[in-house]
Amino acid sequence: MKTNKIKKVLIALDYDPTAKKIAEVGFEMAKAMGAEVTLLHVSVSPIMYTSVYADMGAWQLDTLNTLDSIKSITAGSQNFLDKAKRHLKSKSVKTMVKEGDFATKILETAKEIDADCIVMGSHSQKWLENIVMGSVTEEVLRKTTIPMFIIPTKKYD
Repeated sequence: MKTNKIKKVLIALDYDPTAKKIAEVGFEMAKAMGAEVTLLHVSVSPIMYTSVYADMGAWQLDTLNTLDSIKSITAGSQNFLDKAKRHLKSKSVKTMVKEGDFATKILETAKEIDADCIVMGSHSQKWLENIVMGSVTEEVLRKTTIPMFIIPTKKYD
């Protein structure tokens, strides 16, 4: 049986407070396999950011202070990824910001960079967001043709 070596890992990050954990765990997995890492953030409209990420933590908070236009959303997203890269202490990590539908852009980017694995978190969003947007991780899982590493981030009492 032939095994495929994982050479490139795409880590999709959002502004949820769990992004730090997802970046760390995904990076450590990729490092253990000697794989290249690309951090991806998919940006959407300013209205969506204010409603979706109203409860974000301090790790991401300064990133969104000036999200009043598409240009500042892109700059804020890049700043967020640069901060994550510095946190991981690796100059070899690549970063990408894409605009559009979360799942679609994650899948397109994985294909674009020829990723061998997609790393994402599985945290439950608020019920209304699940009705409107659905679960991004679930949609990527249903549509991908490459392995996924899903990091559970939901806190249980």
